[in-house]
Amino acid sequence: MGAGKRGVLTAAVTVVCAVTVLAVPGTAFAAPTPPPDPGATASVTVVTSDVELEAVRKKLDKLYRAAARATDEYNAAEEKARQQTAQVVRLAKKITEGREKLDDLKSRAGAAAAAQYRGGGLPPEARLVLSDDPQEFLDGAGRVRQEQHAAKGLIGEITRTQRDLEQYAEDAREQMRKLEAGRKVKAAAQKRIERQIEAAEKLEAELEQEEKERLARLERQAAARAQATWLSSGVLEALSSEATPQGRKAVAYATAQIGKPYQWGAEGPNTFDCSGLTSQAWLAAGKTIPRTSQMQWQHLERVGVRDMRPGDLIIYWADASHVGMYVGDGVMVHAPRPGRTVTLAGAGSMPILGVVRPDPEAERHPE
Repeated sequence: MGAGKRGVLTAAVTVVCAVTVLAVPGTAFAAPTPPPDPGATASVTVVTSDVELEAVRKKLDKLYRAAARATDEYNAAEEKARQQTAQVVRLAKKITEGREKLDDLKSRAGAAAAAQYRGGGLPPEARLVLSDDPQEFLDGAGRVRQEQHAAKGLIGEITRTQRDLEQYAEDAREQMRKLEAGRKVKAAAQKRIERQIEAAEKLEAELEQEEKERLARLERQAAARAQATWLSSGVLEALSSEATPQGRKAVAYATAQIGKPYQWGAEGPNTFDCSGLTSQAWLAAGKTIPRTSQMQWQHLERVGVRDMRPGDLIIYWADASHVGMYVGDGVMVHAPRPGRTVTLAGAGSMPILGVVRPDPEAERHPE
């Protein structure tokens, strides 16, 4: 990003931080508490203060984070299922080819047996011994050796092919067992996702509209406070705005999805979850990376936060259950959670576990 854009974004972050400091819970900026509705049912939660709303915010955050962890497990199971299905297909092809080869070998063996039968049923050695012609004997000895060698080779090839077929069949059965186990893991993860999201949505549904607005403000304030704390460490001063060509393509793809809804398990083109967005962005840039945030954290090269560049992935929370893409100037793009859309946010607005780089081998080029 250019110096002008950097200045605008830095100024915007400064304003957000200033608003955050002034608009802390309990100040004059907090909306007045509405009186309880005498006709409200017992199932409606009556929130009387920002302190209680803050507790709701934390509970929602906990529920959605649990859903994110289950989503990562679901996505990992889905990815394994794809790989295992492809392996089963490859093994099935090998089995088919092996059977065709075995049929051909057996046909050749049958032809050799038929030829021997047409020769009077005597083996070549016996016919050779009965020959009265010395030259015929010598010529025949060479042919016998060749025939014996060919017969042994044919028998050996049949044996190897049968052994390969047995191994392919066992491998296919093992892959099918894994595939079935993976389906169970995926189904269990899906139930946990749906249960956590349902609980979160039920909690939000019990809030009055005014309370939802105050809750949204508390969420923004919490994110802004975290971003302000992160920026106060001076990290932005050390960050580089240089990106690799692939990094720029990945950022361009990710930011082009802004406004599209979050959907767990989705990889686009119309909806995304957090790692679906980052993996598809890098795929659009010509680089295949792991599907889930946890796998991205485990398998991609790690770099220091102060060394990150646009296109790098920021992994959040101790369990690596969320990921965003750094776009420069202390900002990242991510798919936050159910009920939200792909958006820009402060890179430090959540606890950072670390940063990984999909293209460590590439050289940086100034934008």
